Amino acid sequence: MTAQTQAVVWTAQEQPILQQIKGLRQVPDNQRGHVTRELALEIRKLPPAMNKVRLATSLAHLATEGDFGHDTLQDVATTLADSLRETPLPDVKGKPAHPYVELAELVRYERVQTTLDSPAYTAAVAELESVDRQREKADFTLSDLEGKTWTLSALRGKVVLVNFWATWCPPCQKEMPDLEALYKKYKDQGLVVLALTDEENAKVQPFIASRKVTYPILLDTGGAVAKSLQVDGLPKSFVYNREGALVTQSMDMRTGHQFEEMLDQAGLK
Repeated sequence: MTAQTQAVVWTAQEQPILQQIKGLRQVPDNQRGHVTRELALEIRKLPPAMNKVRLATSLAHLATEGDFGHDTLQDVATTLADSLRETPLPDVKGKPAHPYVELAELVRYERVQTTLDSPAYTAAVAELESVDRQREKADFTLSDLEGKTWTLSALRGKVVLVNFWATWCPPCQKEMPDLEALYKKYKDQGLVVLALTDEENAKVQPFIASRKVTYPILLDTGGAVAKSLQVDGLPKSFVYNREGALVTQSMDMRTGHQFEEMLDQAGLK
């Protein structure tokens, strides 16, 4: 929940759902998909209200932290769309409100469906398309922890997975073993994994050493590359094919299976 919701008054019907959403990260992965889906259905039963939109948006934000099933994501997206249909939101500083962007991201990057037809949602879709066109043109040159320089555009002929992460980010830590396993499995087939962080070398070195990560860790000091790719949350991954085209990206943490699917789209295998 954002600072804007601190003064919100939650009803007796909404409170239990709010508390379950707050505790969703503590639910075991093998149960989280079921719990997420049940929460989506519970939110859908609430009467139309701004709080319903808030709950649906918060659930959507958490539903992409791993692989909890396409049907679960579809139910989450449908609940968010229904809440926005019932309670349309005004633009914020000339741009669509965040819940519309959240829904547009689910549709664009998680391949769910929506029947929501509103100017705000259409604007959110157009905004994502514009951002992705800018990401297509992005390039960078950064040094890794050993001082070696890497330039994205110089890696044509390779499949490149660019992963943004931080030492303080639990979902980032959770996907590291899968990234390491993929790197070892496919590096001889042309996979390059570049993990970017804006933290200092002195903090990153011991963290990486303790986890025995062998793929390159690049220092994006000041976060300039993250800004150029408009990364607004961690972790975030982009996959480029051998021609250097951006072919897919994640909204959030990915599992090994989900990373494999992303690499398939880049023609690695």
